Amino acid sequence: MFLNLPASERHAYVYRVVSLERLLELFSTARNVLVSPELWDDPFENFILKSQRVSRHGWYGQCWTRQRASDAMWRIYSPDSTGVRMRSTPTRLLEGLRATTKGDAFIGKVRYLPNGPLMHFARKALKRGYLTVAANAAHTLLVKRPAFRHESEVRLLLNRQSGFGGKLLNYEVDPHTLVDQLMLDPRLSPEEAAKTKTEIRSKTEYRGSIKRSLLYGPPPPLT
Repeated sequence: MFLNLPASERHAYVYRVVSLERLLELFSTARNVLVSPELWDDPFENFILKSQRVSRHGWYGQCWTRQRASDAMWRIYSPDSTGVRMRSTPTRLLEGLRATTKGDAFIGKVRYLPNGPLMHFARKALKRGYLTVAANAAHTLLVKRPAFRHESEVRLLLNRQSGFGGKLLNYEVDPHTLVDQLMLDPRLSPEEAAKTKTEIRSKTEYRGSIKRSLLYGPPPPLT
């Protein structure tokens, strides 16, 4: 189910930066990995599901962004300059999750709410019976404070109320269908990028586009 995503945005590109090791693992195992929201960094995240009125177990997610190019994105998620940015769409992500998992699958755009609206939303969510609906509970994982607006997040979510209590959940997926472009860190030299591109091709047989980000490239000459 799509949440906070109108039809016009369901095929728009979303991005995720991962380590080269994680990328190669995705292709070698053909399994994507979701994590428990308990592992997310922002202390306000998951705050409603941490209440005593609902179990936080059984929820898993993965964060993507609508930001195509960001200095912060590369520096945070590719600290050693070897990260790779994957490109997909909300539709492909949701279809891939639904195809091989049991449970309630969602993908949604995060809303960035000031404290007042955030607390109003929390009081509404904690009313009796509200969180027994999976889509309502999913919405509680799609709110953050305005300080994080620059992340422009889209989150892939799965609810499995089957007693599974692990922190990670992996599921089968075709990475060649899921990912339609790879982008290498802009801090790599052209020679390093060419070497990494060759390594990816040889180890994954990926035939999609692989480019080196030009985020730090010189501007075009003035005319």
